[in-house]
Amino acid sequence: MAAKTATTRGSKLVEWGVAARPKPGLTVSGDMHLVKPFTNGVLLAVVDGLGHGDEATAAAKAAVEILEKYANEPITSLYKRCHEALTHTRGVVMTVASVDAARATITWLGVGNVEDILLRADTKMSPATESVILRGGVVGYRLPSLHASVIPIMPGDLLLFATDGIRSGFTDSINPGDPPKQIADRILDKHFKGSDDGLVLVVRYLGART
Repeated sequence: MAAKTATTRGSKLVEWGVAARPKPGLTVSGDMHLVKPFTNGVLLAVVDGLGHGDEATAAAKAAVEILEKYANEPITSLYKRCHEALTHTRGVVMTVASVDAARATITWLGVGNVEDILLRADTKMSPATESVILRGGVVGYRLPSLHASVIPIMPGDLLLFATDGIRSGFTDSINPGDPPKQIADRILDKHFKGSDDGLVLVVRYLGART
């Protein structure tokens, strides 16, 4: 299966793939993702509605709709919008990353336990891997102080998002050169806990090329 791509003004910025599975015995999942291009950039997000079933799904869906609508806004503003809109839901944990192709940077922030790991295409770089800082809290219930980090990103760099339904250490079993969908499927197959919903989003940055 070919990787999906996200483009802006005719340029392919990223290629990506996702793999997801609900908690065994359920037909719906509270784990959702978003890949939303905007002018000179793309917003990436993985959202995990607290708990399972329909209420978790509804909370995650509400967050994703807000992120999609306001994708070009600063990340801290997106978290505040989601927090205000989700006060009457179960709430969500989520990690959001905004890629700025013009500046070749990524701004990212995590609230809760959705992991996001950046694997450098150039393994000689130090560090060769970076992880988003996860801040304790629940969007819609208790929002922590919001401090996003900004790091450089280069063509070929790989971003791997995983919800808490995926066991840690999931980067050990992959070949970074494989297509994103293949990587996501492999992680889900090998590291799905089976006690929660699980979702893996894999994104390769291509750069602002046509």
